[in-house]
Amino acid sequence: MADIIIGRQQIFDQKLNIYAYELLFRGDDFDLNHKDGATQATNQVITDTILEVGLNTIVGPHKAFINFTTQNILDKTPLHLPKDRIVIEVLENVEIDSRIVANLKELSKLGYIIALDDFVFSEEWKPLVEFADIIKLDIMEMGESKTRELISRLKPYNVQLLAEKVETYAEYQYLVELGCDYFQGFFFNKPNIVSGKRISVNQSAAIQLLNTVNNPDVEFEDLTKIISLDVGLSYKLLHYINSAFFSLPNKISSISHAISYLGLKEIKRWINILTLASLSNKPEAVMQNALIRGKMCEELASLTGNKSDNFFLIGILSNLDSLLDIPLDEAISQLPLADNIVSAILHKEGLGGEALKCVISYEHWDISSISFKDIDQAIIGDTYIHSINWAKDVMGNIK
Repeated sequence: MADIIIGRQQIFDQKLNIYAYELLFRGDDFDLNHKDGATQATNQVITDTILEVGLNTIVGPHKAFINFTTQNILDKTPLHLPKDRIVIEVLENVEIDSRIVANLKELSKLGYIIALDDFVFSEEWKPLVEFADIIKLDIMEMGESKTRELISRLKPYNVQLLAEKVETYAEYQYLVELGCDYFQGFFFNKPNIVSGKRISVNQSAAIQLLNTVNNPDVEFEDLTKIISLDVGLSYKLLHYINSAFFSLPNKISSISHAISYLGLKEIKRWINILTLASLSNKPEAVMQNALIRGKMCEELASLTGNKSDNFFLIGILSNLDSLLDIPLDEAISQLPLADNIVSAILHKEGLGGEALKCVISYEHWDISSISFKDIDQAIIGDTYIHSINWAKDVMGNIK
């Protein structure tokens, strides 16, 4: 694949199920701020994702929002893509004229979904509002007062509203009340901290299990006993190990057999995954994100020749605040983690902290901070794609 890195950002519906992903892309041989470069970038991301990477690999069964420039629309580039899988996102800097309106109207009649990005009401955009399907509102740029005003102005039109740059649950809640249909931003991956909230009995038991499993002195026999006493965990673990994910030649029927087959390190990993998955009723995307972080941290460590044992744990536990809705330092303090793991998670210190910082920078599409040791950015992009797929396979088997 060419030296291009691809990212994605979740778009949720009102129930916080994933509706779609916006595709993000960056390469060395074009400048997204330059008109011709941006056109080249969109053409290249289409080629890379559809022909080389595969749309399913990046967005699964969901739709992909793809930014299209003036030239892309004039060239009718979206016609090369399946209308049931993509959303044509018209950038705010597209120069609106009769040809653009005619081409977008033609694409709309053919069944393509049209979204208008960073929308500001003006006369030149009014013809597009008449047939657009989705309008994206930059609520950070507009603020609450202007957002309310624009939503009120759009009420007569048959459009769905997508609020982007939603950073808190409070913002998400008021936007739901205003009638927004979709939401994009990092609010879902932040703890919804409520003063005086206590951890539930089930969460407390799960944390106790994590506490025991991650104790560096835990022995084979201890793990066998802990898992065997927890009927639900025993069932999940055996069901999971016998799933297609592992493709084992013979069925494993006992916990001791499972531990001896997989080894202490792997069995601890899967107990962590299954326990964290049971911790919360948060959107599936939160657990998926934790898995992507864990796997990507581990792969970055492997690429630099470092022992990757703790890197997975650092990545997956960095999302514990989102799963429990309590501050991260409070969540981490309840586990018997080594000081270097704690400092990596809380302060991004040490090699594990550097890897986690790189992963979170990728997640937030902070391009200038996507670096780890001397690994090429395109290779870091590849680890992200691998991690997405690994997480997707894991999630498919723990539901």
